[in-house]
Amino acid sequence: MSLREGAIAFWAFGLSLGCSYTPTPLAPSLFGTVGSPAHGVLTGGLELPQQGPGYRWFTSTGHHFGVPRLVNAVARAAAVVDEERPGGAPLLVGDLSKRFGGRIAGHRTHRSGRDVDLLFYAETPGGASVKSPGFIQFGPDGLAFIPEGRGGPKFVRLDVAREWLLIKTLLTNPDANVQWMFISSPLEALITEYARARGEELDLVWHAESVMQQPVDSLLHDDHLHLRTACTPEEMVVGCEGGGPYWPWLPPLLEPANDETDEALVLSLVGPMPTESETAKVPVVRLPREP
Repeated sequence: MSLREGAIAFWAFGLSLGCSYTPTPLAPSLFGTVGSPAHGVLTGGLELPQQGPGYRWFTSTGHHFGVPRLVNAVARAAAVVDEERPGGAPLLVGDLSKRFGGRIAGHRTHRSGRDVDLLFYAETPGGASVKSPGFIQFGPDGLAFIPEGRGGPKFVRLDVAREWLLIKTLLTNPDANVQWMFISSPLEALITEYARARGEELDLVWHAESVMQQPVDSLLHDDHLHLRTACTPEEMVVGCEGGGPYWPWLPPLLEPANDETDEALVLSLVGPMPTESETAKVPVVRLPREP
């Protein structure tokens, strides 16, 4: 490679890095969360601060970039739990996405800024809030055993009250646009039964039951809650795709510009030109001639 060619290649590489709102100069119309959670990238992402009211990162070496509305929704939900149930341990937030998305070791998804791992709130069997033990499996009875090397031996219990408040806040926040909350079936049952016992609105409980699902193609998710946000209609226009169903209670999708069929468009192209009488419906303003 000549010196000139090397300079051009270096300039092009720098230009591509500077285009923070496009995943590639070849697709300048795509930006934000592009592609699907398993095959996507992220541009213009926002990093969740290392700590805030009611939450902190699980580790300082993780990846904490996401679409801004998801980042803000998680921070807000944690703050609500901290405010309404003060004195408890903070929510520990695991991985979101890399700054520009793409593959993260240990994850099949988390590639487009729409996924986040939220560790479970925990309490003692007596009901006192304790720091989350990390990625520890909780059984169908809501108990988790902490081994000696990780602060045990002892048992902790899923803090169902705080967990439901977190889920409820996310579900009722339009910015969260919740598509999935991956969690094991027994833990989902514990949480939704608690919500029913509290007299929560049945529509809200139904929404929770709909989105809280145990994955069929990955781990049970009995050690954390995996939250995924759906594409908004505006994000779909600029490249966001898939990741699950688009629930009927989410914001309505954008209507197409017109409902003409392909056949109608072809006929309009090859059909006869309109006559003068047909175009006369629009008045023509004749400008005076120059003297």
